[in-house]
Amino acid sequence: MANYDMHALQQHILKMLLDFDKICSEHDLHYYVVFGTMLGAVRHKGFIPWDDDIDVALPRPEYELLIAHASEWFPEPYEFICHETDEHFLGGIGKMQDATTTLIERKHVDYLGGVYIDIFPIDGISSCKPMQYLQYYRYSFYKKLVYLLHRDPYKHGHGPSSWLPLLVQKLCTPKGVMRRFKKVMLTYDYDKSTYTSLLNDGMTSVMPKTYYGRPTPIEFEGHTVMGVERAHDYLEHEFGDYMKIPDEAHRISHNFYYLNLNEPYRDYDKNK
Repeated sequence: MANYDMHALQQHILKMLLDFDKICSEHDLHYYVVFGTMLGAVRHKGFIPWDDDIDVALPRPEYELLIAHASEWFPEPYEFICHETDEHFLGGIGKMQDATTTLIERKHVDYLGGVYIDIFPIDGISSCKPMQYLQYYRYSFYKKLVYLLHRDPYKHGHGPSSWLPLLVQKLCTPKGVMRRFKKVMLTYDYDKSTYTSLLNDGMTSVMPKTYYGRPTPIEFEGHTVMGVERAHDYLEHEFGDYMKIPDEAHRISHNFYYLNLNEPYRDYDKNK
């Protein structure tokens, strides 16, 4: 159970989604709501009741276009954060964050920002299963390095558990790891691929490009946003029996370490 006002957070990120939809419409970008957001749209006509985030995705060429122009396209107080725009942000996806808010995901992660919606690049991937797994294992290796670069080495004390993150932080640079990380994601050209992936979500995200198809209007909390074209195929691939409501033990929220919808993250005192 989340230790903050779930409804208030949902309403805040809903507005962010609608503003993102407007940005994409104005600049001819094609996006999809994905993962639990797409599931919520189909099963609940909006948020999954215990869900506290929003996920969207764009084809890699349009994701790169967003990186290049976000500073001019995003109105205040929104910011587009990814490694290409902020070297302190490590990871293979981007975030649209609200600079008038503060959110710290976990106590031992030192990156400080605002409430966000996740923005994923949809990348091409081989149609050959062994090559798919090879790319995923390479991706997972660099994702682990990114985690260790981010992590407080002394999260579990000063014993042997600190040695690996200390070693990685001594031998690797964020810039170098992220350069190789992105190279793995770009192994296959999106436009020439018949299969796609959001590798951050693992091998379950590998699917035919036709599942996404043309962005298709779908209802979400009384508004219209863009979903995948083959919703049933997409959701069955991601979740299996997606219309079945999970039991309470499997209704998972983020339980963020710190959340304030009224405090700009730049004003947050890390020492308080």
